Amino acid sequence: MAQWSQRTHWLAGSVLCLTAACALWLTQQAHVQQALLVNSATDDVCIVAPPTPHDPLSGVGLHDPRPIAADARCPVCGMFPARSPEWAAQVVFDDGATHFFDSPVSLFIYLGNVTRISPGRSIDQIAAQYVTDSEHGGWVSAQQAVYVKGSSALGPMRSGNLPAFAHPADAQRFAQRRGGELLTAAQITPALLTQLGGGNRHTHSGSAMPGHP
Repeated sequence: MAQWSQRTHWLAGSVLCLTAACALWLTQQAHVQQALLVNSATDDVCIVAPPTPHDPLSGVGLHDPRPIAADARCPVCGMFPARSPEWAAQVVFDDGATHFFDSPVSLFIYLGNVTRISPGRSIDQIAAQYVTDSEHGGWVSAQQAVYVKGSSALGPMRSGNLPAFAHPADAQRFAQRRGGELLTAAQITPALLTQLGGGNRHTHSGSAMPGHP
């Protein structure tokens, strides 16, 4: 009888553990579903990343570029831009909220899909756009920067990218070393972004510094 009682308690405990495990799994799946956004324009499945609100005590102007928040995620691919600052970009909305991006490619994809990726936001609300100067570091206006298409430099996704430069002469020297052709922001088309993004937008790995082989 004692042995039967122990077996009953063991079975009951196993059932309780299994029930708890199933409940935990279902809860996790629900959170995962809530955290995913399907971008039907590019067939990407991306993590919803809210913009970083402006901190009035930071000393940074409302529409000035700001340091990359360590926990900020790119709204296009879900990566952490702070881990590849040499490629990072950002947009600042009129209320000072900021989205950070892992690369200029992700920035320009976002600019073509603001309403879809950020419900409640529109491109008209973007007050400033910045990319990282690949030659000297620091932020430069994304619309005034010069980009190099088709170089051997691989971005954070280990795929072709658009290293940005504040000065055309720097971009030209880079292209002579690493290959590629110079582009303005106006020449970065949706077709080019599709070509650069390819099917590797979610192959997350380390980045290659733009200025190094």
